[in-house]
Amino acid sequence: MSEPDINETTVFASRFRGYMPVIIDVETGGFNAATDALLEVAAVTLDMDDEGIIRPDATIEFNIEPFEGANIEQSALDFTGIKLDCALRKAVAEHHALTEIFTAIRKKLKAYDCKRAIMVGHNAHFDLGFMHAAAERCAIKRNPFHPFSCFDTATLSGLAFGHTVLAKTCQIAGIEFSNREAHSAAYDAQKTAELFCLIINKWQELGGWPIIREDFNPFNMSDSN
Repeated sequence: MSEPDINETTVFASRFRGYMPVIIDVETGGFNAATDALLEVAAVTLDMDDEGIIRPDATIEFNIEPFEGANIEQSALDFTGIKLDCALRKAVAEHHALTEIFTAIRKKLKAYDCKRAIMVGHNAHFDLGFMHAAAERCAIKRNPFHPFSCFDTATLSGLAFGHTVLAKTCQIAGIEFSNREAHSAAYDAQKTAELFCLIINKWQELGGWPIIREDFNPFNMSDSN
């Protein structure tokens, strides 16, 4: 995980009002965050240069052991292709996975002088719900993510590309996407990170967020001064 210089720290900390975007993708045993198993989780951190251009940095991924009493729908396993009895999964407990991910995120927050992480996901509230539910089950107090705010690349994709499905949006955006590798947390998180960076950087190139004026409103192009 690369370390920023002082200019990058200043730019990243001011870009999203002190929040640091972190891309998260989860694979689960169903749709209910309170009752269904968290089976895979991946996090992608970002770097930003002194021009405000962001890029994916490190990917942290874990296969997760279902918590005791977790519900797992067979239809979910069929969709993701996860084989719970596969020795190659090398699954770990929720507490271990979240502790490792949160520690890495807090280190990045400190390096960039950001006050809190904000989750980026494709239909992000789904991932946010499962991460918060797992953190609560594990009694993890230092959850770096904002409790309810997030950046949703499905919404951003609808604006930028007129489509909301991850695979189709990546195709439209010119991002290589393999349907064979999809529905693994690490792959989907990496593609979501590429998509998020592409949209944010295009907006930056169009002049939507000048570096030197934090109070700039891109929807009011007149300058009263």
